[in-house]
Amino acid sequence: MEPSEQASDDNFDVNENQEQGEEDMEEAVNEGHAKESENLEQKQDERMSDAGAISNSKEDEQGEEDMEEAVNKEHAKESENLEQNQDERMSDTGAISNSKEDEQVGKRMEATKEELRMEGATKKDHTEDTNQRMETEQREDLLDNKEPSALEEYEQVGESTGKVVNEEHSEDNDKKPDTDQDENLLGSDVPITSEMYGQNTVRTNGSSSDKQHNLPEENTECSSVPTKGITTNSEVSWTERGPTPTGDEVREHTGSETDRSQTSTEQPQTGAEKHSGMESEEEGEEERHAEKEIKRKIPEDFYYNYEDLCSKPFVSAESGIPSNLLQMIHSFGYDCTKRANLQLLEGHTVIIAAGNLLVILNLKTKEQKYLRSMSGGGIGAITVHPSRKYFVVAEKGTKPNIIVYEYPSLHPYRILRGGTEEAYAFVDFNPSGTLLASVGCSPDYMLTVWDWKEEQIVLKSKAFSQDVFRVTFSPDNEGQLTTSGTGHIKFWKMARTFTGLKLQGQLGRFGKTALTDIEGYVELPDGKVVSGSEWGNLLLWEGGLIKVELCRRGRRSCHAGPINQFFLDEGELITVGADGYVRVWDFETVDTADSVDDSGLLEMEPMNELLVQRNVNLRSMVKTTDPESAIWFAQDTNGAIWKLDLSFSNMTQDPECLFSFHSGEIQGLDVSPTTHLMASTAFDCSVKIYDFLGKQLLTDMKFKQGGTALCWAPRLVNPKGGLFAVGFKDGVVRILEVFSPKGLAIVAGRTSIGEAEVRLKQAFKPHTAPICALAYERNGEVLATGSQDNTVFFFAVGDKYEPIGFISVPGPVIGLEWSPFEHELSTLLVLCENGYVLQVQAPKLETKDTKSTYEIQDLPREVFHFRSIKSKIKREEEVARRQKKREMKQKEREAMIQRKKELGEEIQEEDLKEEPEKEEELPPIVIPKEPSPILCGFYSSPGKFWLSLSGYDSGMLYHCQFPQHKNANEDFSKQHDEPFAFVPVENADNTSVRSIHFSKQLMICGMENGTLRVYPLQANDLTLASMHGYWSLPMHDNQYGCIRSVCSSYDGQFVVSCGADSNIFVYSLLSQEDIEQAMKGKRAKIPSPRKDLILGKVVEDIEDPNAYSIENAKQKAEYDRLMKLAEKKKAEKRNELYTLRNEFKQLLQRNAELPEHMQLERAEFELDPRIRQETERQTAERVNLVRKELAWEQDKYKIGLQKLKAMFRDEIEFDTTVVHAIESEHQVSTYRLLRLSEEYHKLRKQMEQRNQAKSEQHSKAGDHGKDIAGAEISVTGETGEVLVHIGTRRGTVTQLPQRKGEKLQKSKERAEKAKARISKRKKEWEDFFAGKPDENYEDPLDVAAIKEAQEKMGDFKLKSAKDYSVPEHLRVNAERKTEQLIVLEGLIHDLKADMNRRILSLRDLKIATIDQIQRFKNELKSVQSKIHPSLHFPVPKVPKMYPDEVPEKIFEYSKETLHNYEKEAKNKAKHTDVTEQQGGFAGFGGFSASNTTSKSIKQIRASSVTVSESGHSSHDLEQRQEESELTELEKELFKTEEIRNLYRQEYLVQKINEMVITFDAEVLFLRHQKMKLDMQMKLADLRHVTLFEELLLLKEFEKRENVLQEKVNSRINEKQEVQRKSEECQQQIEAKKREITKLQEREKVIEDAFHVSLGENNKFADFLTKVFKKKVKRIKKKEREGEEDEDGESEDESDEESEWDSEDEDSKSETGMLNDSVCPPNCDPELFENTLQLREKRLDVEEAISEEKKSAENLKKDYDSLAKKSKVIEVSLKTAEADLEAFQREKQQKLNELFVVAPLKLHQVEYVVNGVLPNDLSQALIFTNQALVSLQQRIRELQQEKLEQRELYHQARQQHVQIVRDRKEMETKIQKLEEKCSQLMMMKFGRIVDLESLQTFSESRVLEELKEQTRLKELELFKQAKQWEDVISQQKDQLTLVTKEQTLRLQQMNALLLEKKDLENKLEARQKNTGKEFQGMRKAEVEERQRLVNLVQLQVQEIETLREEIDLLSRKGGHILPPSQPPLTHSKVISPTST
Repeated sequence: MEPSEQASDDNFDVNENQEQGEEDMEEAVNEGHAKESENLEQKQDERMSDAGAISNSKEDEQGEEDMEEAVNKEHAKESENLEQNQDERMSDTGAISNSKEDEQVGKRMEATKEELRMEGATKKDHTEDTNQRMETEQREDLLDNKEPSALEEYEQVGESTGKVVNEEHSEDNDKKPDTDQDENLLGSDVPITSEMYGQNTVRTNGSSSDKQHNLPEENTECSSVPTKGITTNSEVSWTERGPTPTGDEVREHTGSETDRSQTSTEQPQTGAEKHSGMESEEEGEEERHAEKEIKRKIPEDFYYNYEDLCSKPFVSAESGIPSNLLQMIHSFGYDCTKRANLQLLEGHTVIIAAGNLLVILNLKTKEQKYLRSMSGGGIGAITVHPSRKYFVVAEKGTKPNIIVYEYPSLHPYRILRGGTEEAYAFVDFNPSGTLLASVGCSPDYMLTVWDWKEEQIVLKSKAFSQDVFRVTFSPDNEGQLTTSGTGHIKFWKMARTFTGLKLQGQLGRFGKTALTDIEGYVELPDGKVVSGSEWGNLLLWEGGLIKVELCRRGRRSCHAGPINQFFLDEGELITVGADGYVRVWDFETVDTADSVDDSGLLEMEPMNELLVQRNVNLRSMVKTTDPESAIWFAQDTNGAIWKLDLSFSNMTQDPECLFSFHSGEIQGLDVSPTTHLMASTAFDCSVKIYDFLGKQLLTDMKFKQGGTALCWAPRLVNPKGGLFAVGFKDGVVRILEVFSPKGLAIVAGRTSIGEAEVRLKQAFKPHTAPICALAYERNGEVLATGSQDNTVFFFAVGDKYEPIGFISVPGPVIGLEWSPFEHELSTLLVLCENGYVLQVQAPKLETKDTKSTYEIQDLPREVFHFRSIKSKIKREEEVARRQKKREMKQKEREAMIQRKKELGEEIQEEDLKEEPEKEEELPPIVIPKEPSPILCGFYSSPGKFWLSLSGYDSGMLYHCQFPQHKNANEDFSKQHDEPFAFVPVENADNTSVRSIHFSKQLMICGMENGTLRVYPLQANDLTLASMHGYWSLPMHDNQYGCIRSVCSSYDGQFVVSCGADSNIFVYSLLSQEDIEQAMKGKRAKIPSPRKDLILGKVVEDIEDPNAYSIENAKQKAEYDRLMKLAEKKKAEKRNELYTLRNEFKQLLQRNAELPEHMQLERAEFELDPRIRQETERQTAERVNLVRKELAWEQDKYKIGLQKLKAMFRDEIEFDTTVVHAIESEHQVSTYRLLRLSEEYHKLRKQMEQRNQAKSEQHSKAGDHGKDIAGAEISVTGETGEVLVHIGTRRGTVTQLPQRKGEKLQKSKERAEKAKARISKRKKEWEDFFAGKPDENYEDPLDVAAIKEAQEKMGDFKLKSAKDYSVPEHLRVNAERKTEQLIVLEGLIHDLKADMNRRILSLRDLKIATIDQIQRFKNELKSVQSKIHPSLHFPVPKVPKMYPDEVPEKIFEYSKETLHNYEKEAKNKAKHTDVTEQQGGFAGFGGFSASNTTSKSIKQIRASSVTVSESGHSSHDLEQRQEESELTELEKELFKTEEIRNLYRQEYLVQKINEMVITFDAEVLFLRHQKMKLDMQMKLADLRHVTLFEELLLLKEFEKRENVLQEKVNSRINEKQEVQRKSEECQQQIEAKKREITKLQEREKVIEDAFHVSLGENNKFADFLTKVFKKKVKRIKKKEREGEEDEDGESEDESDEESEWDSEDEDSKSETGMLNDSVCPPNCDPELFENTLQLREKRLDVEEAISEEKKSAENLKKDYDSLAKKSKVIEVSLKTAEADLEAFQREKQQKLNELFVVAPLKLHQVEYVVNGVLPNDLSQALIFTNQALVSLQQRIRELQQEKLEQRELYHQARQQHVQIVRDRKEMETKIQKLEEKCSQLMMMKFGRIVDLESLQTFSESRVLEELKEQTRLKELELFKQAKQWEDVISQQKDQLTLVTKEQTLRLQQMNALLLEKKDLENKLEARQKNTGKEFQGMRKAEVEERQRLVNLVQLQVQEIETLREEIDLLSRKGGHILPPSQPPLTHSKVISPTST
């Protein structure tokens, strides 16, 4: 099927509510029948006249809804009629089907529509009637053309399917923007009406030249709109659409759009189109025939005429302005921010949209071709056909069109209408190129799918309720589309439903991911979609949900910003980011990506990436057509077009910038006054220089701030025309000069130069806010700058711009205009944005006082504050209109009176009266609260000016003048001035004049809507008196392309405009021929450089945006000067105070030198004590004030010190402390150890808690089985014991004889002992059998030994082996590794802390040693003082403590310490000053002074030595003198004392030396220990590094491992849970079995008790057995608390269903027909009662057994289901464990890649090759010696164990054979003994008996008591029977007497009766014929007889009732004693007297 046919098949849309509305439809049709005859003819002409008109008014919408509802009602009825005629149409495909039935349906539908229009009382669109007829005729065409596919589709769906649009769905889409399934609005069978095509030409591609056919004229239109016509091509007649009018008038056809979507555009109506209702029927038939011809398929070679369609300049009528006034010659720029605004046609030819132009750009030759938009409203989107033979331009404006151009002819090929309301946002072809998708902007956001070759809409639906950025077809499934935009992405399907083809949309749900705008996406082949996000990550969508979010490693985003575009290229995914990167990703990885944890993120890295350049924002890319090339062209939102090479090879080219334009709003533009150069600046921080004559960009210059204003210096300032000023956003003005560098190349030695260069000449900053305007004074002497900081600054123009001053203005400056030369004074017109206009005179250039400020205070100025007059103007216009209307009515009335006078008719009084009119209120006077912003203005004459404003006052030019009164001192805000004149701007009510420029006699205006207007004026007509006609052409974008600047070239031949859409257009005022002649090979002349350009220094630029402005710098300098003067005065005052203070001190000193009587008191120096007190008070206040001022500083430094301590000191547990030896050089230092962090303690605590929890869990798991094993179900209550009470009455106890009781007691004791022995033996046997091992039993010791052998048998699997399986206990994860790190850190800390404590204790020992040595030294000195100096030993030096031994003292300070530090600092400063004053040889002077000092010290020491020597000599002399005087005894004592002192001296010296040696030994030993610890710490640090690396690696695997481990754990938990349940179930089953056994035993006990109760030879044994074994259906017991006996139940429970089982009813005993529910006569009632009780207990036990069996069966089923579930879980567990094992293997391989340090000595290396240590030790293994020895020893042990096990096996084999033989012999022996035992029992008992029962049998005390009771009862009963026999004999005698008496009475009665009978016979004979009333029975007899009958019946009922009660009581355990004798018969005795 052809694509067009497929599209047509998909176009039918059937209303989903068709079936539901059949009844309503019939009712509407019936109503239409009633008015059909009277309205049809009248309204048919009206419909024919309005067939081409299209109504777009809002009031028509409600009427359309009503009409649509009625039409929908008729759908079903019409479908039924069509089905009836379907066979007829199918059989006659060659004939035209025009049945009356179809016509009737059409008439009824039309009548219904017209009726609804009339009821709505609104104007309706009547095109539906024409469409009805057209579709009826279309069916005929389908039959004529014999197209079966279209016919079948048409007949299957129904004629009514394509007739009327179901607007309910389109309106629902407006109300419900997020609907996921929207109705289709249009179909492919929509006819093409005559309004679709204009007159002009039809082009066919058949030859080299275009074939043009003249079209016959059908009707004519006005001159501004071309006529319509029909041209015959082959056999088909066609008409073409005429050109679209300019402005807001847009032509639109009424075929497909009106028929389906009712979204037609405005069409200008001419006189030919406004048909009257009186046109003939023949014209209507011709039109229908023309429409019928149009509906045929559009031929392939059909083209439109571009010249007739494109928007053209608008020229005012009768203005005489030529239409080609301005000719577009070049475009500098394009809409770089527009999405996909760079499309490749072929090779290096691309298309870009620029304002209202489509630019066809050759990237090599840089040539440009232009296509204008058709509507003039701008271009919304562009795209290229997959074949590149066509390209699409989707426009903007009211009801915009989509134009398909053919390439390379550039002819309009197709025009698509009615797709959106205002603008298109994006368009895209499907991969085959048959369909086109478009999406609109606000307000409708309509998604439309087109059959573009047929210009028809296939599907239509609202895309979303917010901005939609993009729409694309799936490259692999053309039935799927995707749209994205603000906060959404939506997935669409073109699905065929029973109602036709539909668009079904599914909104993507973000889920956990944050909502984001989606710029770019791509559809994958498998249906998934990859999109970007605002934060730069990739989102993978599947099924409308985010499957995974892709990011880079470390959670970095894939791009630093939004991703604007995606591509699938050769199996790679390419992303284009706003960060300037192009990244290439692996497609397979992206397509198969899935999240591994709850975060939903997956990390991956790109395969390749390309950074285009910094500050580049890539918007879109296109690839060249060459499939072998990797060249792409990229669109940069910063205004550039790039050429990129994505081959990613060694030959990859760097990114090349092909074009560079402005981005964003262009803020300033001006042209050179001497050459064809222009300069521009924008917010993109660049200044560009263009040669618009040569159509090229010459150079540009970048800055750090965006430009805001630009002005070229006039020729008076720079005759070469190369100087211009630029204002920037930070308030800086830069003077730039452009020049040709060619003359500088030789001088400067440069090799590569351009055609032009820009250099900074001067930079200054006059403002603190963005600069808005720059203007040179008319003489070029002054430059004025205006800014948003409400100031205007003036500069004197010269070689260097010098500031003159500034003035303040009432508002932000928007424009500056200097008065022209014609004005006498040079004044500046300052335009403020807030409605103020100022006029100031040019400041004088003479020098002014600018020391303190640059502000000019006395500059004359005038102020105008604009006040709106637009409302007044509108009121005056309304008054004039009403006055004119009244005058017209007056003239009509006068004319009517005049006619009546001429005709001679009488003039009535009413004719003379004026009709009273209701005067409407005039429009109110409106004054906006906020003044309208001023846009631009210019001088008209001195003191007068024109203004253009926006907002409310737009659409006019206001002529204003400054007020005459001076308002220099007035408040400007209270001033309000109104314009004195105005000029309306035609057709510009909603837009304003943004900029104005005068060129020759033309006023060129740039409008806010991007339109360029030109007004021809008379010479020097600044009053705009000649402003009448105008020329207008939309150039820039109509929405955001306001023209900010317009200027003309110096020669007036060219005009340049720049807009906010970043476009610059150049126009020419010449004709096309003159333009080509003028521009042929010419270029702009570039100014030559100035002479001093090279010699001058580089100008310093102002790059800091926070730099001071000129005024701020001046203010800062003045402030600094004043502060300096103040400081100078303070210093002078301080010097004066210092002088006075010295003089006062001198006076005090002189006073102190005087005698006391002459000295003055201190108080006398005071002039007044109050002065001192006041001074002290002020001092105290100042001190307090200073303290308060410094309090914050004090706290600040205090807190800072605390923070420093907390940061660097408090965390230190041990600082570095060095302990020095005393004599040796050895020393040992502590470790600088930090405290363990809080995090460490937290982790340690968590680790301990986890370990504790695990241990508790293991202990609980061990006790769990015991708890389950001990649980059993026990049976309690009634079934626990069986008590049989026979013959025992309640409340009585029978006493046995003493001998009998003792015998019973001994028998019972023997039975109990026998039971104990038997139970003990049973227990032993049970234990024995329980200990029997299973056949597969294995000894646990053997199992453990085998396991240990398997693990340690020498199978050392290397961790690096591929098949290495990590054991469970060796598996590590991040948690375990963290615990290892924690343990290691704690161990390291403990070892270091222990060593530190030992070293500190050693330091304490040194301190104690020093103290001890000091004491010994003092004692030694005292000893030496008592002996001769010659005998003195050298005194040992006292060791000292070094500073590094007590580092904590460094932080100890006091006030004295601080004061000393201050003094030392001052002395050091003074010393420094003295040194500086001494000059170059100060160092030598210092050195000599030190030498002198050292010499003096040596002299002092020498003198001291001399003194000591002299002292010794004098001491010897004295001693000799004393010795000569002492006696012998004294000498002997003195000698003894001397010996003692010498010994003491020697001891002390030796002790000191020992202490020193001991301490040094301790230091040496501890130093050795610390070295060992250092080595261990180094190894620990290496281990720490390894563990940390492993931890980092494990953290990467942690998420996956947790997921897998969690899966395994869940399976294990499930398995354990199932096992636990299975065990519980098995235990419950066992318990149930045991319980059933117990119940069966209990049942047996009950039966035994019953048999025992019967006794022997009981004649009622069979009867009682039957009663006992009878089965009864009983009511299930209900739970009742505290209810054990059922005898007390109330009779209310007797209604419960209970019946006896009938199984034993047929088996009655031979004793007679006895009732088993009643105790039979002569049967013991107690025995019967006991039997019933035992039966009840037996039944209870049987019920319990059945319940237990049912429970056991249910448990068995549960057990089986759990077993099946366990198998399933086991399989899943194995799978999960396999996955975990594979993951552990992968993790182990990654861990193996880490390096582990193992320090070895050479002798430890035994891996040698040829006796040499190899260089590569990668194949070596590290073992400990102990491990090797143990392995070798283990080999020998295993050999020995092998021999032992063989011997043990041989012995066990022999033992097993012997045990088997013994077992067989034992079994034979047991069998013989059992046979012998059986024979003995048969001989003794006659039957086999249970020996255990026999042994345990004992005479029952109860039974004996019962027997005794029976004997006693029998005696008692025998006595009673004797007594009753006597009573019976007496009664019998009495009975005999009474019988005799009664016999006599009977005989008497018989005689009387006989007599009575005789009498009756006689009486009867006598009265035979009389007394007939006495013939019957007497009434009394009848009543008596009836009474007796009733009595008998009542007695029968009582008998039955009593019998039932007896049965009931007998069933409930009670019994009824049988009567001892038959009851007496109660007979009625009739006495003779009664008779």
